[in-house]
Amino acid sequence: MTAIGELVRGMRDTRSALLPVALMALLGAAVFAFLQLADEVGEDELGAIDEALLLLFRDPSDRSQVIGPPWLEETMVEITALGGYPILVVMVAVVVGYLFMMRMAGPALFVLASIVTGTIAGHVLKLVYDRPRPDIVDHLVAIHTPSFPSGHATMSAVVYLTLASLIMRLVDSTLVRGYVLSVAVLLTLAVGISRVYLGVHWPSDVAAGWALGVAWASLSWLVVAALRVYRERAREKAR
Repeated sequence: MTAIGELVRGMRDTRSALLPVALMALLGAAVFAFLQLADEVGEDELGAIDEALLLLFRDPSDRSQVIGPPWLEETMVEITALGGYPILVVMVAVVVGYLFMMRMAGPALFVLASIVTGTIAGHVLKLVYDRPRPDIVDHLVAIHTPSFPSGHATMSAVVYLTLASLIMRLVDSTLVRGYVLSVAVLLTLAVGISRVYLGVHWPSDVAAGWALGVAWASLSWLVVAALRVYRERAREKAR
């Protein structure tokens, strides 16, 4: 078996022939959304909308105070950590380690490569756009990098959706697949919303991060589908 075929060993085909088409559409839509947001941010066309949405989470009489009880702020701090590098690195390491132990080195390396390259792409884009963080409210957690696109939104989408796509390839149950995808989407949405709530990102930063992450996860899934086709054709030729 070729090295390329080994990357998708153990991954099952989906039943729907329309899935690659849907993924292509999703990839195109996500890329278009990111480019549109980047263009409008570059021309400062979203300033009023960003400010209005950001201030929805703040006390009108005191912008340093978020709306809701103290426990909500604490909860948002905990949720935002789910999109931070420490937790994501540990999560990916655990999954990759499990795959290696199950003698699925190909999928393990594929997941690792997808997430690492997605991380690099997000970081490079941050440096390219170099957008300042919101300065109209207090930041409730520490920040160290430019604002656009949101790293937490990008990486939560890349990691959770990529891992979800892997699990969906390894199981047959439609119910399990739906559950895994739903959890991944909900976690991604929660992390992004928490970044706006805590005042460290404009809403457009988060939306762009989601778009970039969805595009990257869709591309990864399409690559898997293409490698599956290659593997099956290689098997047929070897017979």
